Amino acid sequence: MTTLPRGRYLDRATPPHISTLIVLTGLGAMSMNVFLPSLPGMAAYFSADYALMQLSISLYLAVNAVLQLFIGPVSDRYGRRPVLLASLALFCLATTGCILAPSAGIFLAFRMAQGVIVAGLVLGRAVVRDMVPQEQAASMIGYVTMGMAVVPMISPAVGGLLDQAFGWHSTFILLLVAGLVVLWLTWSDLGETAQNRATSLRDQFRQYPELFASHRFWGYCLSATFASGAFFAFIGGAPFVGVQVYGLDSVQVGLCVGAPALGYFSGNFLSGRYSIRMGVNWMITAGAAISTLGMVFPFILNLIGAHGPTLFFGAVTLVGLGNGLLMPSANAGMLSVRPHLAGSASGIGGAIMIFGGALLSALAGWMLGPGSTAMPLIVIMLVSSALALAAIFYTIRRERQISGGF
Repeated sequence: MTTLPRGRYLDRATPPHISTLIVLTGLGAMSMNVFLPSLPGMAAYFSADYALMQLSISLYLAVNAVLQLFIGPVSDRYGRRPVLLASLALFCLATTGCILAPSAGIFLAFRMAQGVIVAGLVLGRAVVRDMVPQEQAASMIGYVTMGMAVVPMISPAVGGLLDQAFGWHSTFILLLVAGLVVLWLTWSDLGETAQNRATSLRDQFRQYPELFASHRFWGYCLSATFASGAFFAFIGGAPFVGVQVYGLDSVQVGLCVGAPALGYFSGNFLSGRYSIRMGVNWMITAGAAISTLGMVFPFILNLIGAHGPTLFFGAVTLVGLGNGLLMPSANAGMLSVRPHLAGSASGIGGAIMIFGGALLSALAGWMLGPGSTAMPLIVIMLVSSALALAAIFYTIRRERQISGGF
C-alpha cells in the first residue's frame, strides 16, 4: 500500500493531479508529430533531401531510447520531481535552438536534444506505479494516455495549418510555449512520489539483471515494442505516402496522420474501464489481435489493386485502437514485475521500445522512394503487429508453465 499523502492540485508537497501527468506525456507526443506536415517544406528550406530531414524522427527516437536507460535509474535514486524539472528546462532550450538553426545539421542536433522530453513519458508511468498497484496502474495509465492521445490526434492538423499559414518555424514556437507552460505546471503541482530510493546509481544498475532474468518483463516489453513499432513505422512513412503516393497537401496529411490517435483514444478509454476487470494479459492479446487484423485488410486489398488514402488511413485507425488497448497493460506489466525498480523498468522497457521504433521508422523511410506505393509501409506495420501478438502468446504460455497450468 502506498503511504503517499492525498493529492491536492497545485500543491507540490503532494502527488500530482492526473491532468498534470496527461500534459507531461502529451508534450512528448506533440514533439513527436506536430511538425510532420512541415517535413517536405523543411527539406526545401534547408535545401536538403527528404530522407535527411526524416532523420529528425529517427534520430529523435534513438536519443529517446538512450536517455531512457538513464532517466529511470536516476529518478529512482534522486526522485521523479528534479529529473522532470531539469528535462523540461533542457527541452525548452533545445526547442529554441531548433527555431534559430541556420542549417539542417544544426537543426538535427537540436532536434536530437529535444529527445530529453522523453522523461515525461517514462516518469509519468513511474509516478502512476508509485501511487497505485498493478491492475489499478493499468487502468490509470489508460486514462492518462487517453487524455494524451488527444494531442497526437490534433497536433498534426494544427501543425499543418500553422505550416501553411506561417511556415515550419511556427510549429516549434508552439512547442516552446507548450514546454514553458508544462514546466510551470510541473513545478507547481508535482510532488515527489518515489519513496524507496536506491542508495546509489551503481546499486540501481546492479539490479538490472533482476529485470533481464524475468520472462514476464521481456514478454510485456516485446509486446509493447512491436506494437509501438507499427506506429513509429507509420510516423516515418506516412508523410511520404500521403504526399507522394496519394497527392495530399500538408493540411490533409496532418489530419490523416492523426488517424491512429483517434483509435488510440478509444482504446485507452476501454483500457481504463476494463483493465481491472479483464486483466493485463487479456487486454494485451485483444489489442495485438485488433492491430494485426487492421493491417491484414489493406494488405489483401493492395494485392488486388484496391487502395486509396481512405482505406489506408482508415485501417491505421484500427492499429491505433489495438495499441490503445495494449500499451497501458503492457506498461503496467513491465513496471509491476519488480515494483521497487519501477523507474528502471520504465526506462529500460521504454528504451527498447523506442529503439525498435527508431529502426522501423528509418526502415520505412528507406523503403519508400520515387515510384513507391504504400505496400512497403503496410508490410512493416503488419509484421510488427503480428510479432506483438506472438510475444504475448509466449508470455502467457510461460506463465502457465511456471504455475503448472500445462
